[in-house]
Amino acid sequence: MDYDASLRWLLTLPDFERTGQFSARPDVAPMRALLAVLGDPQRGRPTLHVAGSKGKGSTAVMAEAILRAAGLRTVCYISPHLHRFNERVRIDGASIAPEGFAAAMTAAREAMAGVAPRFPGREFVAFDALTAAAFVAFRDAGAGAQVVEVGLGGLLDSTNVFHRDDAAPDEPHVAAITSISLEHTAVLGSTAGAIAAQKAGIIVRGDVVVVAPMRESALDAVRGRAAAQGARAVEVAQACQMTRTSAGAEGQDFRLKTPRATYTAHLPLIGRHQLDNAATAVVACEELCAQAGIALTPAHVRAGLADVVWPGRLEVLRRRPLVVVDGAHNGDSAKRLAAALREHLGLSHALFLAGTLADKDIAGMAEAVAPMAAQVLVAPWPNRRAAGPDAIAGAFRAHDVPVAVFGSLPAACDAALAEAGTRGAVVAFGAIAFAGAVREYLLGIQSDMIRLQSGAAPAGQEAREE
Repeated sequence: MDYDASLRWLLTLPDFERTGQFSARPDVAPMRALLAVLGDPQRGRPTLHVAGSKGKGSTAVMAEAILRAAGLRTVCYISPHLHRFNERVRIDGASIAPEGFAAAMTAAREAMAGVAPRFPGREFVAFDALTAAAFVAFRDAGAGAQVVEVGLGGLLDSTNVFHRDDAAPDEPHVAAITSISLEHTAVLGSTAGAIAAQKAGIIVRGDVVVVAPMRESALDAVRGRAAAQGARAVEVAQACQMTRTSAGAEGQDFRLKTPRATYTAHLPLIGRHQLDNAATAVVACEELCAQAGIALTPAHVRAGLADVVWPGRLEVLRRRPLVVVDGAHNGDSAKRLAAALREHLGLSHALFLAGTLADKDIAGMAEAVAPMAAQVLVAPWPNRRAAGPDAIAGAFRAHDVPVAVFGSLPAACDAALAEAGTRGAVVAFGAIAFAGAVREYLLGIQSDMIRLQSGAAPAGQEAREE
């Protein structure tokens, strides 16, 4: 298969991200069997496995950048993507080439065809295929260390495949659990503690688990899983001292003291919550490098964090007018967004473009940003799970915020830019997919889905013609 053929096949598989339809599973046995046929490509290198509700992607890319700065050939698996599927599979900090993605997907498809009949009544989903392909690509790349972000939950996630039965992993292995908040409650549970217990399912026998600052009920669940597995837990809030020394539109500087070293660094991401993610990433890298016998210095941490690029997360797209996009898709993350807009960008009011998924906490999001919203603009956008404009509008009108409804996202973007002029600010927030859609319009990016639907040139051919 070439790149586009691999995507067309992938789109035939059940996919929670695209449809919201979850395929319940009692275990990850089919995934383990699939990887066994592929030669267990998930093994053979030190692994940092990252779960959580918020910040797991940020923590993963920060950790990968630190390990790369330490001289390792690094690979990183993240989800979801913003524009193109191959963004999920990163080698030395860059998206895998379309040809490499296609080759790995072809191997995964062929193996799935042979394994599927062994599990009647079960079905492979798109995330299974993506995960298997990522591990194949990582092995083929000769990776020296891998950072793997969980997709959904942890215990039954397709990525939870690094140990055999109840034994410790064969290679150096560290788990990291980032901030926990209410999400996917129909699947993971209705309380922070229940959700944390699912996330903590990635903690395996004899593990080291690095735990980000989180609410006590979630922390108790993580501690319980760690104790049951004989794992050593390093709680960032207790073990580290973090001091932010400056903050602005270009990022923030900080001083971090861990049990092993003291670091000063610049992080080119805004938001105080990103400091928690940075501390978690640094401590996780310390623990992984200690297990693997890899030297990690303050210079490595400083160089790695300075190199972090993470689009769609409090990202400044334009200066005049100021345009910010962020994937704040629940009440907690929307509060962090509002705080960052005030602290880093000096905003007291802004125009908000809002778009999210129908199963998200729209009321909580509206409550968090309503005090800053001079006006909210909403419109339909191309996603099967998108919340209707009227539902979002109603949530903001409940807080007496002026709302304008448009017929299309481009029309809403154009109106927001015109209203902001050269001195105002536009903040587009909601689902990561919505942030991606706004970026595509404002930056002229063609997503894989739009390109496939339009019949444009294959991705590999585009790259060769440039």
